[in-house]
Amino acid sequence: MFCPFCQQNDSRVLESRLSEENTSIRRRRECESCKKRFTTYERIESIQILVVKNSGSREPYSREKLMTGIVTACRKTTVSAAQIEELIDALELELQVLGKREIQSSQLGELTLARLRLLNQVAYVRFASVYRQFQSVEDFISELQELAGERFSANDLLQTP
Repeated sequence: MFCPFCQQNDSRVLESRLSEENTSIRRRRECESCKKRFTTYERIESIQILVVKNSGSREPYSREKLMTGIVTACRKTTVSAAQIEELIDALELELQVLGKREIQSSQLGELTLARLRLLNQVAYVRFASVYRQFQSVEDFISELQELAGERFSANDLLQTP
């Protein structure tokens, strides 16, 4: 394994741990040359899933692309990198269990939102605002009302005393 700091290929494993869903192995490593530590993940390579976009085009599922969206939504929240990894691992496991070679981007988005909703409400609203393409304050208010389980009119919330 190449060290991301000095590019040497000698490292030793300090600790190995299975993910909660038993879909990957997390390894803490130390470079024999520069002594810096880094983490690697070992996953089973599975069938390639295609994401069907709203336009009808298809593209390969990308863990990195999904991670970027989730990390952006979770920025400046209490959600840790490990929690994001676990969320994506669980989502990928669910995709594998579905056994489909293709998934609609809307279904992938909704599965992600469902998991984010349980993890962090702020991250959920941020992700929803991009995924559902909020156009106005009313869109945010509607989502917040649903999240809070309260029913206020948008005008009541926008009025100032």
